[in-house]
Amino acid sequence: MTVTETLVQMSGIAKVYPGVRALDGVDFDLKSGEVHVLFGENGAGKSTLISILAGVTPQSEGRLVIDGKERHFQSVTDARRAGIGAVFQEFSLVPTMSVAENIFLGQEPRRFGLVDRRRMNREARTLFVRLGFDIDIRRSVISLSRAEQQMVEIAKAFHQDARILILDEPTASLTERETEKLFEFIGNAKAAGVGIVYISHRIQEFKAIADRITVLRDGRLIGTIAGHELTETRLVEMMTGRRMEEIYPQIIRNPDPQPIMTVRGLRAWGVAGVDIDIRRGEVLGVAGLVGSGKSRSFRALMGLLPVEAGSVTLNGVNCTGVPTRHMMQHGVFFLPSDRKEEGLVLGASARANIALSVIDHKDSRSGLGFLSTRAMNRKTSEIGSRVDLTEAFLERGTAKLSGGNQQKILFGKSFGQDFDIYIFDEPTVGVDVGTRAALYRIIKSIAEAGKAVVVISSDLPEVMHLAHRLIVFSHGRIAAEFEGEGIQEQAVLAAFFDQERQRA
Repeated sequence: MTVTETLVQMSGIAKVYPGVRALDGVDFDLKSGEVHVLFGENGAGKSTLISILAGVTPQSEGRLVIDGKERHFQSVTDARRAGIGAVFQEFSLVPTMSVAENIFLGQEPRRFGLVDRRRMNREARTLFVRLGFDIDIRRSVISLSRAEQQMVEIAKAFHQDARILILDEPTASLTERETEKLFEFIGNAKAAGVGIVYISHRIQEFKAIADRITVLRDGRLIGTIAGHELTETRLVEMMTGRRMEEIYPQIIRNPDPQPIMTVRGLRAWGVAGVDIDIRRGEVLGVAGLVGSGKSRSFRALMGLLPVEAGSVTLNGVNCTGVPTRHMMQHGVFFLPSDRKEEGLVLGASARANIALSVIDHKDSRSGLGFLSTRAMNRKTSEIGSRVDLTEAFLERGTAKLSGGNQQKILFGKSFGQDFDIYIFDEPTVGVDVGTRAALYRIIKSIAEAGKAVVVISSDLPEVMHLAHRLIVFSHGRIAAEFEGEGIQEQAVLAAFFDQERQRA
């Protein structure tokens, strides 16, 4: 097999739903030994295209050719038989089964007619060692974290020895080390002639693995560029139809001289003594690698992690170690990085999620002081409009909304009352650039209204563009602080790996 052999040829692919043309004449191909990235905003058609390739749904128009033969998949099983494996954002694991049982589900090794569990566990353990994933293959899936479940899904796809592999946001829940191991395995798969379709919003990943990048917008093909021609500016402009400077807004800085919150000598799990000043009228950026302590520091001051030492002062009042609800009642809003586990009630509507934040608002009550459904609906509609959620979206189940719209709900909850400090932990995780631009405008409006804003982000371009002042965490400490024009990429990256801090 040569590295130029075409494994997949999709020509004129269209998908029509009642009243919606989700894909409109898209061409896409995949060669052996390459990573072909699909890039685009939420709703661009990426998921629809890979669903057709994976046998989840048939195309309405166009031709799908695998290994030179036209195919009409009727099911995922048909696609698997053709050598296609897929890892989707929504996991397909059986929670009550062990990791090994999930890996071998439907393909269990047998001995004398019975499942050979010893062999199954041995081979599953070998697979995880090859991938560099540290998971006990005997544990039940329900006991795993989301990141660990993501690893199991990836391992399951690799176990199937697929020649065509679809990875949909595979690093969304992985640490840097786990991501590096995944990329190493992707490199090995490429060398073996596997073709990989890769979907991610993380442009910085493309430079490490992409051979080609195809951009979709509104169900149409915008273009395909080679990996070596990649620039963030070009990709963003292709995806959104807007210039790069239209994505990140200019935020006017007008800081109070006196901090509204001061943190001194804070120690907690993974936090080794930090000092932080938070001021009204400015955006404080917080950067660092996963595990650097950047998120844990703010979770500790919010009462989400036990404080071991140090002090947290809010408006001159000692708030060290107080419960999270107390911090919120005293004017601090916290947006968690994991919207599904901590931020949202997925079984409720978007409106009901926002309503939880306005129950105590005076505008949600009647003249007699009782909760008023009409008043709450009016208030939630006002908030929905502010975060660009229409009435139709407000009534939909939260679990059925895109990641971008779920994130808008989280932002909407910040308007349930008038906060003084807004702490956003990974505010745009898993959302497209168009939605990012909308969320950045919200951050701009909050900061320019004289509020204090903290943006904690693993996305370096994001935090550098938004921050007036930037602190960098390394090994549980603040390794450096930058301000204004002093916020430069090379200096920030150097602080990520601050050797002096590592020796301390």
